[in-house]
Amino acid sequence: MIITVPITRGIESLFGTRDENIRVLETGLGVKASLRHDCLEIEGEEAGVKRAEDILCEYIQLVSEGTVFTNGDLNSYLRVVTGDGSVSLRNLVKSGRQRAFGKKMLAPKSINQQRYVEAIERNDLVFGIGPAGTGKTYLAVAMAVSAYLNKRVSRLILTRPAVEAGERLGFLPGTLQEKIDPYLRPLYDALYDMLDAEKVEKLMERSVIEVAPLAFMRGRTLNDSFIIMDEAQNCTPEQMKMVLTRQGFNSKMVVTGDLTQVDLPSGRKCGLLDAIDVLSGVEGISFIHFDERDVVRHGLVQRIIKAYEKHQDAQNTGQLSLRLAEPLRSVEPLASETFDRPQSPGFARPVNA
Repeated sequence: MIITVPITRGIESLFGTRDENIRVLETGLGVKASLRHDCLEIEGEEAGVKRAEDILCEYIQLVSEGTVFTNGDLNSYLRVVTGDGSVSLRNLVKSGRQRAFGKKMLAPKSINQQRYVEAIERNDLVFGIGPAGTGKTYLAVAMAVSAYLNKRVSRLILTRPAVEAGERLGFLPGTLQEKIDPYLRPLYDALYDMLDAEKVEKLMERSVIEVAPLAFMRGRTLNDSFIIMDEAQNCTPEQMKMVLTRQGFNSKMVVTGDLTQVDLPSGRKCGLLDAIDVLSGVEGISFIHFDERDVVRHGLVQRIIKAYEKHQDAQNTGQLSLRLAEPLRSVEPLASETFDRPQSPGFARPVNA
């Protein structure tokens, strides 16, 4: 099936840098797009072609109404609408209107990001769970900064476990703060994106913004605060319970983590996984799950995450097949090692020894 869609405005942003936006449309819907003078020709199976036509018509209408798409935003929107047929480009764009978060203007770039922001506004405890690059921490910090600037809370508490990513860094020189700062750098990066560096430093000096490792949270009651616990997959169930019970009056808490990147020692149970099992269904708690479609980093990151997921699924399937195919074997004592009754508790002597 072949159709043509007239396009007179916004052709540059539609194609994007090195045609990356139009490639998302082609790959996601299984169609081929070709530019023909003042129109775009779409060729492929009927369902994919009709879906592409709907998306392009909505794009043309939005551009004619004055909507300006940046290359990264449109790429994110197209990944969502090509992956989920129930989502329209217009609704996605309108629901994700830009909002001021300090010096930064941001808009959710996927349905799950929109749900995440709305869940933080409605609930006092929100879990954001998903792969790297989905904006879990960044949006949580943005919401925290917004809450402080609008005087809904009086301080921000940012914490995460001080766990290395599979490495042993050994002794770190400097003061206690200098030792723990490398572990907390992602939280600082998001803060400096939202606020001027001087303002961040002043707020930290006054303890309005506190960035601390998880171990410093025990025994505290955090009233009138916005609390963010990052990298929650690297805490134990005991640590998770300890942090969740720090929440005081007029406080919000956001817990973020990626269950595919657990750096706990072998044999230690993941506190985030335990919390999902224990707290699912508890009133006032919201769980938002992200997937590779929500990744807002380089397009390659999305494909890397998907490849690792497929590889892990294949490994799990293979291990299960091997276990099912392995016959049960009974262990019988060797004839040459018949034992007498023990002479004393815990001791046995072979007859033919």
